[in-house]
Amino acid sequence: MADRPPEVVATFRLHDPVAVAETGIATVWRVRRDGRDAALKVWHDFDMDNEGAGVDLLAAKAGRAAVEILDRRPGALLMEWLDGPSAGDLVRAGADATATGIVADVAARFHATPVTLPDLPALQTWFADLFALRFAPDCPAAARADFEASQVLAADLLESTTTPVALHGDLHHDNIRKGARGWVAHDAKGVCGDLAYELANAFRNPVGADAVMRDPARVPQLADQFAQALQVDRARLLRWAAAHCALSIAWSAGPVISTHADLDLLAILLGIARQA
Repeated sequence: MADRPPEVVATFRLHDPVAVAETGIATVWRVRRDGRDAALKVWHDFDMDNEGAGVDLLAAKAGRAAVEILDRRPGALLMEWLDGPSAGDLVRAGADATATGIVADVAARFHATPVTLPDLPALQTWFADLFALRFAPDCPAAARADFEASQVLAADLLESTTTPVALHGDLHHDNIRKGARGWVAHDAKGVCGDLAYELANAFRNPVGADAVMRDPARVPQLADQFAQALQVDRARLLRWAAAHCALSIAWSAGPVISTHADLDLLAILLGIARQA
């Protein structure tokens, strides 16, 4: 992990930087400015790449159920500091029901005041990777059938979307964290699509809670609260959850699929979606 952030420390008038996290695309520091803690995220090579749309969306939210953006430069972002925990931490500690309520509440508040961003990518562009998926000779027949069903499902959902809105695009337990202002969303992707898609990724999260995620009884419980929070059709939300699970597998294992650790979760979500 880098010892010090680059010249943006002076540009942002920051003090006492301490590196706290590093990913394949960015490094995050805890810093001080104007007597308060803040988070500085600097993308490698100062290129936000496909995360720029999410930054634009969070800025447009102006702190409404979202992390507050304090300053930004090309490839660098200064945000309010969120001490935590995350909603994902609650699940991993055995409080899934509490976390579900938090995720639902944040989603409802996040969408209480819609914003319009004409340059957001369309959800159709994301699902192109699912439609382009090919199958290796050793791909199990059941898995292939599930992917083909997911492709049909996604195509129908995209075609029948009538009122696309600006979405966080990755709203799940570990992208919701507690700060001084309460629970807020962060790390948005930024995409334009069906509101019923917004919490699709929450059905396959959080990381580190596999047994919880794979409990079939959990799925309808999430669907009940999420559909009510977003005021969307419950069956449609469940169908998006299955379609997104297939898309996530395509992203991590494609473009030719053989096997994947989440094939069982896809089967669970598809089965429940068919019964909704």
